[in-house]
Amino acid sequence: MPVSTIRGVNINWRTVGDRGPWVMMTTGGRRGHDEFIPLAQKIAKSGFRIMLHDRRNTGASDLWIEGDEGEEAMWLGDMHELMASRDALPAFFSGSSAGARTSIRFYLRYPQAVRGLLLLRVTGGAFAAGRLPEQYYGQFIRAAKEGGMAAVCAMDAWKERFKENPRGQDYLAKLPADKFIKVFTRWNQIFEAGARLPVMGVTEQELRSIKVPTIIIPGNDNTHSSASGRVAQKLIPGSELHRLPITDQDVPLIPFPEWGAYEDEIARVFVDFMQRAVAGEKTAA
Repeated sequence: MPVSTIRGVNINWRTVGDRGPWVMMTTGGRRGHDEFIPLAQKIAKSGFRIMLHDRRNTGASDLWIEGDEGEEAMWLGDMHELMASRDALPAFFSGSSAGARTSIRFYLRYPQAVRGLLLLRVTGGAFAAGRLPEQYYGQFIRAAKEGGMAAVCAMDAWKERFKENPRGQDYLAKLPADKFIKVFTRWNQIFEAGARLPVMGVTEQELRSIKVPTIIIPGNDNTHSSASGRVAQKLIPGSELHRLPITDQDVPLIPFPEWGAYEDEIARVFVDFMQRAVAGEKTAA
């Protein structure tokens, strides 16, 4: 797979499809892009080109634990530079969970680069606000305080990253524990500051400011409740809501691959939405 150096970090990426409008699809958590390949292939068959990538600190891309800017904010500049390098802007932006809010935040920073938003499993609500700061930052800060970077490197979450990018283990092992704690504490503060907003990390005013075609497919677990998707749809002007034939489950998280049975429907809905958006652009022109 291609690797590009973006703002000092090696970013792992691939494209699916060789014609048509561009779509950037972004996964959630710190997971790599592989789980989106089957869905991207289904969408590409209808004449779209899909950009998949591993964000810094995810998948096979490099680790980069630096600075006062929030971790998720750093992804936005990387995404813009990666897409611009392929002459792929403006594009549709799509994502699940963290990828959904990152797509929204990308629009807020680069509105002229976005043709539309296709959002899956929007994150919001009290349960997510209580769970995710610990998942992303709290547990790692404690480990570094108690056992230094050796303890951090021994955690399953990082061992999974090292399988995809062995360079990450050397980077993390050599990082001073006090620096790791300082940066992760700052990232956690920024993350928590937006945790209880209608959509995590995005204010009501920001949601109401979105002016591109938007469609939302809600999730069905406690981290990605269907209520969060409905709230987002009500706040984003002119947005559409599509409900899959699923019911809410009282579980912390349903992994995205378990939605595999619904990928044909998701692809069909997204393709129809983008085709209508493209037709609308031509009519407006």
